Amino acid sequence: MIDDKLPPYDLPAEESVVGSLLIDGEMIAHIDAFLKPDDFFSEQNKVIYDVCRRLYERNVGINQITVAQELAHDNRLELVGGASYLSHLVSIVPTSLHIEDYGQIVSRLATMRRLISAATKISAIGYRADPNVDNALIEAEDILFKVKERRERGDFVPIQDVLRDYFDETRHPDDDYERSRYMPTGFAAIDNLLIGMQRSNLIILAARTSMGKTSLALNIVRNAALNDKACVALFSLEMSKQELVQRLLSAEARVPSQRVRLGNFTEEEQERIMNASGELGKGEIFIDDSPMLKTMEMRSKTRQLHFANELNLVVVDYLQLIRSSDGRPETRALEVGDITRSLKALAREMDVPVLALSQLSRAPDRRESHKPQLSDLRESGSIEQDADVVILMDRADKGMSKEEWDKEHILDGEPYPEGVVDVNIAKHRNGPTGEVKLQFDSRITRFRDFNESRPIPSL
Repeated sequence: MIDDKLPPYDLPAEESVVGSLLIDGEMIAHIDAFLKPDDFFSEQNKVIYDVCRRLYERNVGINQITVAQELAHDNRLELVGGASYLSHLVSIVPTSLHIEDYGQIVSRLATMRRLISAATKISAIGYRADPNVDNALIEAEDILFKVKERRERGDFVPIQDVLRDYFDETRHPDDDYERSRYMPTGFAAIDNLLIGMQRSNLIILAARTSMGKTSLALNIVRNAALNDKACVALFSLEMSKQELVQRLLSAEARVPSQRVRLGNFTEEEQERIMNASGELGKGEIFIDDSPMLKTMEMRSKTRQLHFANELNLVVVDYLQLIRSSDGRPETRALEVGDITRSLKALAREMDVPVLALSQLSRAPDRRESHKPQLSDLRESGSIEQDADVVILMDRADKGMSKEEWDKEHILDGEPYPEGVVDVNIAKHRNGPTGEVKLQFDSRITRFRDFNESRPIPSL
């Protein structure tokens, strides 16, 4: 019923749920996963359902007698109306077969009541007139999100349904539909190993300073937005949005980044930059360069963008600059653990890949090979634990000059690996690991597949 003064509820549906359990206690298995005691509006029915669940947990049969005894033991039998009310519940339900339908009605109206409660709380936030508007909005969104989160709790799914969905997807003739299952990086060598960046995955791209990880991430952003028409959220906690756009322009126009920054270029380069600007402007790339972001703020902003646009990829540069929303953990390692878990939860919630950049420790500098390892992930082993994919970048030309290289390779004559980047898929939860190579032109901050031949404008 809907009352002018009371929030929405359906007393007959509530009575039918508990009455069905008194007739056939085994039916609780059909509703226990989604229906909780506080979903009931009537205090009587809430208490009785709570008792039924307690009996179920203790493997005690649920019927009119056992429920009455449990209520009497708790001194609550008279509170619910005594044995006569239990008899009334049994008398009004002809069969327990429809208990799930009754339970869904109770659950739905409970959600409506929570929406009303959330609206009241949000109204109170507005009347509070907090001088920090962003904090007020985040608090309001979190209240509403908790209602939605409670409603969307997962449950067991028959394997037949999962298999059917899999074969439906793999047989689908539309390439765009196929691509919606993952997001390509745009680099064949990486995509062949990963089969693209999978939805709900947390992908860590880690390297030491000046190895080009930000440039690679921007190249992936560009490829996703322009080649695959993806909507990309880019959080940059280190570089300003102006610096990021300059890098994107440099790579797209193939004009040296220094000239783009200074605005010092030829007429022909200026034409390429204008064309590149037009191309980049077609992409759905949304940049947030707020420093010292908290994970809660990041989640809130991502949700807002997701509601306004169909989000396909989130990129974070970089992980160690994010602040945890859970106060101040005892150690930095614990804080980084909170952050990686929040990023993984974000990937699951939005059902998109989250690509997070990370710094490596200086341990490779002290090793003879200088090759980065998973143990070099800075500040927390939880990064490796929470990530679905970990990509480690390394460049031989960063640790050795051409003269030193030529002396060391005087016998084999191996050419100096200028701009050659070793990309090591060091962890891949759902597939193979391995190492591939990319070619990087630092002048224009652009990557390409190692075997791809493409002329680069001369300086």
